[in-house]
Amino acid sequence: MKNYWQIGSVFGIPLLLHTSWFFVLALFTLHFGSSWQQQNWRSSTAWSAGFAMALLLFASVLLHELGHCLVARSQGISVRSITLFLFGGVAAIESESKTPQQAFHVAIAGPAVSFGLCVLLLLLRLLLPLPEPAAIVLETLASINLILALFNMIPGLPLDGGQVLKAAIWQTTGSRQKGVRWAARVGQTLCWIAIAAGITLYFVTSLRAISGLWIALLGYFGIRSASAYRRVANLQDALLRLKASDVMRRDLQAIDAHLSLNDLATKSPATYRVIENQRDCGIIWPEAASGSCVGTAPVTSVMESIDRLAIVDEATSLCSVVEQLETTRRVVVVAAGELVGVIDRGDVVEAIGRALKLPVAASVVDRVRAENVYPPGLELEAIARSAG
Repeated sequence: MKNYWQIGSVFGIPLLLHTSWFFVLALFTLHFGSSWQQQNWRSSTAWSAGFAMALLLFASVLLHELGHCLVARSQGISVRSITLFLFGGVAAIESESKTPQQAFHVAIAGPAVSFGLCVLLLLLRLLLPLPEPAAIVLETLASINLILALFNMIPGLPLDGGQVLKAAIWQTTGSRQKGVRWAARVGQTLCWIAIAAGITLYFVTSLRAISGLWIALLGYFGIRSASAYRRVANLQDALLRLKASDVMRRDLQAIDAHLSLNDLATKSPATYRVIENQRDCGIIWPEAASGSCVGTAPVTSVMESIDRLAIVDEATSLCSVVEQLETTRRVVVVAAGELVGVIDRGDVVEAIGRALKLPVAASVVDRVRAENVYPPGLELEAIARSAG
């Protein structure tokens, strides 16, 4: 059962509603509606205004996220979707900006939109002769947009202020990953403080119990998000640091191009580099060798010729190798003009496990190699595109 629905698109960007959005819509409607009813508004007016206020609040969040998306698209970055959910909104931006200046522009766009909405709403309130309910709705919405802008500028991931801090550290150090790690650490620290404050508020004053729980929940969500940013940064570091020569399997065996399939049948299944006139002319993969090893035809009849192979130099970064593996099952590594190794998705997972000191079972590597699919949740292609 899917937990979100697409309700349309804005500037070609799909707009998704998470199931938790309906809970928050009801909660905000209840909060504003009951509050205004207690101010002696007519019930129908109070609850209608409360519902409208909740919708306008999410419209403000949507515009905030749209600010990020449009600036990202102006940099040539694809945007998959905008999702409204329990804690507001999130834009699924395909990859990172190429420079710290561009990253800053994407990060600051959301708070700038929220601040602009605050100013616009206050101007409308001052210039238009509005009835009291409409005036109060505008004032409240303006205040919320100001809070949204200021809150998002707190300098810690996953907030926009954390993205700004990341861009600043990236600009200073020249390392995007270092910027992510520092901004994530600050974000985690602030979120732990938020959890402690929320729990204290819950137990110390019953009048603010719900607010305390909400703050603690926001802190918990923030810690998880900041931790995810750090994990991605560590993965990107490994992808950029490791070279093809660090990852490849060096188990290629040489075989003469003039041998027959019957000759090949006498050999154990392996990956063979086919040599003709002292030069590599192709690869025979284990599945091709084991399935066709009969007859007097030359072994070249079951090989993949060198001009059809995905070939990388031994100094190529693992990041680039992962991107190549999006379109092919295996990558062949060349050094000094010779085929020296092979890399598949299983080798990538194994190498990353070693680099990050994470235990990766041999059965997992074998399954990845057989199915040609990374383990669930390990979106290496997207991470590699962002790192590059």
